[in-house]
Amino acid sequence: MSAPADERVLVVPTELFRRIGHFQGFCGDVGRYLPELLSPENTIYRSRREVENDPDYKQLIPYVIFCHRDQGGVRRVFQYTRGSGMGEDRLHRKQSVGIGGHISAIDGRGQGCPYTEGMRRELDEEVQIDTPYRNRQAGLINDDETEVGRVHLGVVHLFDVDDPRVHPREEDIIECGFRPVEEILASLAGFETWSQISIRALFGGMAGLC
Repeated sequence: MSAPADERVLVVPTELFRRIGHFQGFCGDVGRYLPELLSPENTIYRSRREVENDPDYKQLIPYVIFCHRDQGGVRRVFQYTRGSGMGEDRLHRKQSVGIGGHISAIDGRGQGCPYTEGMRRELDEEVQIDTPYRNRQAGLINDDETEVGRVHLGVVHLFDVDDPRVHPREEDIIECGFRPVEEILASLAGFETWSQISIRALFGGMAGLC
């Protein structure tokens, strides 16, 4: 979904991330990072227009990957192509396995955790989940080697679904469906960088170290 021009999004100082422990790629040590990264003392809301090109801040992004194991034991992951109407211009027409987006100031108005509320809002906006699932935090993504990556920090959630019934709500989530992991691994060149990093780390035997 396209972002309002004046949207304020949740960020943490890049200095904090470096102090906890900088890494490039994928890190599975969620417990080391999230308590500090999500502490109200360390998070602030800033204009999205300002921070999109400011490497002094990392925008926190929940990155939800839907997984399903079919009756034959084949592991499948929900994948799609980003249409031109999705928020980040630099990722248009890229294939992706991640659903999610920025945590907005509106997510901090309630009683719950702004990060959790923001993730729920993004999921409700982008997909319809018609199956029970289990959510676990699988790791973090940092990619300072790309223009998009150096101003974002991804938190990877694995949603293990009972049935492959996840459907797009947004018209810009196109060419979507559950696809065998082995097929995705064989065609990663067409995927956005975060998807490449996540799939290799979680399913390709390249566990993240940090």
